[in-house]
Amino acid sequence: MSRAGHNIKAALLQVHSIAGLILALLLALIALTGAIMSFEDEIGDYLNAGIMQVAPRSVPPLMPDELVARLEAANGVGKVASLMLSSDPSAAVHVRFGRDEQGARRTSLYVDPYDAHVLGAPRGEEFFATVRRLHRWLLIPGDAKGWGRQITGFAALGLIVMLVSGLVLRWPRRTGSVRMWLKPNLGLRGRGLHRSLHAVIGTWVLPVYLVMTLTGLWYSFDWYKDSVVWLLSRPHVTAAKMQPKMASKTPRATGGAEPAQTVGFDRVWTTIQREEGDRLARALMTLPNGSGTAIRIRAWGKDTTLDTTRDEFRIGGITGQVISAERYADKTFGEKIIANVLDIHRGAFLGWPGKLAFMIAAALMPLFSVTGILLYLSRRRLRRPAQPPLGRLVPGE
Repeated sequence: MSRAGHNIKAALLQVHSIAGLILALLLALIALTGAIMSFEDEIGDYLNAGIMQVAPRSVPPLMPDELVARLEAANGVGKVASLMLSSDPSAAVHVRFGRDEQGARRTSLYVDPYDAHVLGAPRGEEFFATVRRLHRWLLIPGDAKGWGRQITGFAALGLIVMLVSGLVLRWPRRTGSVRMWLKPNLGLRGRGLHRSLHAVIGTWVLPVYLVMTLTGLWYSFDWYKDSVVWLLSRPHVTAAKMQPKMASKTPRATGGAEPAQTVGFDRVWTTIQREEGDRLARALMTLPNGSGTAIRIRAWGKDTTLDTTRDEFRIGGITGQVISAERYADKTFGEKIIANVLDIHRGAFLGWPGKLAFMIAAALMPLFSVTGILLYLSRRRLRRPAQPPLGRLVPGE
């Protein structure tokens, strides 16, 4: 290798080492929390199997507004914020609540759709919510509006730098040797073993880490998100997404006019059943936060395998009219990538094998933190000049 090549690799090694030392613990924390959440849905379904199902009955289930009224009157649970309804007669209704005056939000509940009887609160919900805040925002106050969002974003950028520099540093002279690329030398000890594990296993997980970081940046930086939307979306869709969403306002009562009607779920539920027809499996209906009357709906079809593969609607909570509809089947390939960013980020787009592979890769991140630090310390020891024996010192030394 030429002297220039040696200098470039030496500079890359410094960049790789410094970035690794700064971000080692932070990246390990983010990766481990991501690994914990890999099978959150499956774990939740297992833990709460007893309260997610009811015995089907011959009578029709309650309409959403009546169910909410009975629930709020009988249990004093506070204001309902969203409902997850299903076309399956044996599925319980999942109810979430708004924040109170102190900003706290009580745990969600599963409710019997036929009589509004509370079946119980889902186990594991608070745990995974805390892990999610730690993964995304490091539990820093402000959540998505705080500094944690930017810190995790810069950590992801640092990981990209380490992945690229690490690949260049380990590029072997015999690039076609599969054994050299992918087989660690477990017969080594000490520094040699640490270097082999760090380099070879790093090569195994490099594609997964690149996918994780490139999709994770979507949640950290608005400029990155807007750039991806501009690149993959149709121009008129991009322009529409850039515009602020204006909530439809409730008509104000003037003079002797009738008072404004209350926003409810019934008309919306009827509309979404009509729009989706027999393909509807479940729908999440969320009330507006402010004074608007448009209810947001996420609807999943019976053939859906991914959480992000869904239709989205905004429907008037008073009129029941469709304000906007965004159907997954109508999206272009690029727009489907945008819609599935979360499932790509966690490997779910490859099914459970993909989720397992991404979980294992995330769980391996502490290995690189530990071996990287050990390699740095060993290099420092090797560079330290040897001290001559005291007996051999001459006057003046």
